Amino acid sequence: MKSESSAMSLNTLAENVLSHYDIMPDRLDIIQNKGLKTLWKVTCNHERKCLKRLKHDKDKALFTVNAQMHVFNTGGAVPQIHLNCEGKPITEYMGQLFVLYEWIEGRDLNFGKPSDLRLAIEGLSKFHAKSKGYKAPEEAKISSKFGRWPQQYESMMNRMLKWKEEAKGKSQNRAYNSYLQNIDGIIEIGHMAVEALHQSAYGTLTGIDLQKATLCHQDYGEGNAIFTGDILYVIDLDGVTYDLPSRDLRKIIGKRMEKRGQWQKETIEKIVRWYDKNNALSPEEKAVLKIDLLFPHWFFATVKNLFKKNKRIKPSEIVRISTLEQSKVTVLKDLF
Repeated sequence: MKSESSAMSLNTLAENVLSHYDIMPDRLDIIQNKGLKTLWKVTCNHERKCLKRLKHDKDKALFTVNAQMHVFNTGGAVPQIHLNCEGKPITEYMGQLFVLYEWIEGRDLNFGKPSDLRLAIEGLSKFHAKSKGYKAPEEAKISSKFGRWPQQYESMMNRMLKWKEEAKGKSQNRAYNSYLQNIDGIIEIGHMAVEALHQSAYGTLTGIDLQKATLCHQDYGEGNAIFTGDILYVIDLDGVTYDLPSRDLRKIIGKRMEKRGQWQKETIEKIVRWYDKNNALSPEEKAVLKIDLLFPHWFFATVKNLFKKNKRIKPSEIVRISTLEQSKVTVLKDLF
């Protein structure tokens, strides 16, 4: 009964927001409701649209929403954003922010299937290519990771060293003891990546004006790529940021290697070839991608749950991710 009344109140909210677009919906379906972020499928005169309640503050929303409009206007395959009656892309109602999108009807991709993974990678490279040239509105809060990798690497290294000292005082706990047994090899890999980044062309690659930079999705995965007809649409750009394209690629490659349980040079090279089809990486960009793949991002993400979020982790999971991280050193050495 409570969930029904909650859905009714959310749908009443949506109807009030849609009045700002002169839309009286025939049907409203709540398809996602996580905290503040809510998605409705809007049906009106046999047409469908997607209404989203944003969780971000307005200055951040202005950056991401206008970024999506830029990609759409340059021919990128992202959902169109409908303007309200005042000609604005964001509707403010009762202190909350809403955006109305084109509804994309299609299928989700299975990244474990090679043909689907290829579609996803080729779609990502098109998205990156079309994202260049974006100039955010003056009132927007700029999201950028451009030029910040060295500081990010050092920060993660320092935290892992700090956690090592913390683990020494809890070594009777099997998870913390497992961390102590594995951290030195991980730190060594981290130092290798930090040194390689300092010697790379990273500074030159990120020394350009932001408007010439790529927009990275940051959360590109199976739920954010929809294939319809012969077009791969990239959706949910709420976390978009300026960065090198290798940021998105590193996350995809790393997740595939983790799911396979081993690092495979041939698979990585195949993914990069698919990417190069629509947005070819320079040798310098490939070298930086290799460095980012080398850094122990996945070990850090695993143990952060133990130290920062106080979640229980099996000692065997720490051993597994450590072994996987250390196994990649040889594979990456001869990459590209």
